[in-house]
Order: sequence, then structure tokens, then C-alpha cells
Amino acid sequence: MLKTRKRFGQHFLHDPGILKRIVAAIDPAPGDAVVEIGPGEGALTRPLLKRLERLTAIEIDRDLAARLSQEFSRERLAVIGADALDFDFSALAPGFRVVGNLPYNISTPLLFHLAGFANRVRDLHFLLQKEVVDRMVARPSTPAYGRLSVMLQVRFAMAKLFKVGPGAFRPPPKVESALVRLVPLAQGPDCDAALLENVVRAAFSARRKTLRNALALSAEKFAELDLDPMLRPENLAPEDYVRIARLSGARAR
Repeated sequence: MLKTRKRFGQHFLHDPGILKRIVAAIDPAPGDAVVEIGPGEGALTRPLLKRLERLTAIEIDRDLAARLSQEFSRERLAVIGADALDFDFSALAPGFRVVGNLPYNISTPLLFHLAGFANRVRDLHFLLQKEVVDRMVARPSTPAYGRLSVMLQVRFAMAKLFKVGPGAFRPPPKVESALVRLVPLAQGPDCDAALLENVVRAAFSARRKTLRNALALSAEKFAELDLDPMLRPENLAPEDYVRIARLSGARAR
């Protein structure tokens, strides 16, 4: 049993019942192209390989990657020693599925990174800190709703599947976790992605301000968008931010 490394935010899943529920939620078919991020000690890898012909795993910890490579043949398990935050998922054939027990310390930036490849992914299943999952699926005008909610909801339909207690991990984290499913929408936001990111970032960096003070829009533009400038950023739906980005893009041309 290898010692966990704090710098990688490792909390290894070991509960057989939870592992069974995760695999059932993913429901992999033998021919599916599945990518596991952060396989760790292989607790999820093994039951997945019982259902799959082969699996690709991305593991930043060289010791863990080496152990998995020794346990499974290259034909069954392709281990990529890399940081998933830097990995170019466009190198994979479209239609792949992504799974993983994600380290808490990189979960949000990794979700933003993966959102850039939404048009190539079939679905994603992640075990994450419950607070992060709550933010992902939050509805407008609720306390958890924010930048992460908007930027993911414009690209994915998401569902929190079930909660997982700290005791399912080694070492146990100080928070609860949850499994979340993300399925790409048939059509992504019809606006410039970078402009949308800038609009949402500007809005939620001043979330207690009104839209009039948070966004550089004139009274005429608010009227054109049919938005009340006295609302706050958390009151707008994801599609409202898409409309703002689209209008801002048209204004810039």
C-alpha cells in the first residue's frame, strides 16, 4: 500500500459498495472508449476493466502509474503519465467517456479544462467534493450558483447522483463527496467562448453588485437584452450570459 501524497490531493476510494454503485452509474459497455483520470491504486480501474475491453488512464503520480502498468497489459490498460490539467483531450477519438475520483485541489480548473472538449465527449462521471457538485448543478438565485454553474451549464446537462461519506476514502477527507454526471448538450453556446468566459468572470467577481455596476453595458443594451440592470449576477440564467456575450461580440465587430 503506497503512502498518499498531499501535493496530489490524494484520497483513495476503497469502499466496495460505493465502487459498485459508481460502476453501475457509468454502466460501461465492452467497446466503450473510457478514460479514467487519477486511477490511483486502481480501485475503480479493476471493476471497470471487468466490463471493458480496454481502458486509458491518466496518472500524474509516477509510482502509481508504474504499478498499474505492471499489473495490466498495455492491450488492456494504456497508462499515460501526465497531468490531466495539461492533457490535450483532442488527441483522443471523439465519443470517449471520462471517469474519475478527482483530487479536490484541482477539481475546478480540471472541469473548466474538460469543458473545452465538450464536443468530443460522450459523458463524464466524477466523484468530487459535494460542495463543488452543489455549485455545478445550482440554479439561478441560489447561494451556490456562480461562475462554475454558468460555465458548465451552458455546455452540459448535469445531475448529482449520490453522496459519498468520508469513510469511503483513505485517508478520509474532512468533507462529503458526491458523484456527478455531465452529458454534453446537443448544441453549445452560440457565442465566442473566450468572450463568454470574460463576461461571466467579470459578473461574478462583483457578485454583490448590481448588473449595472458589474458589467460594462449601457442602459440601452440592458433594454435591448430585456434585463433589469438592478438584478445581481446570480439572478441571471446561463442563457442570459450567452445573450450578453453574443451582443458584446456583435458590438465589437
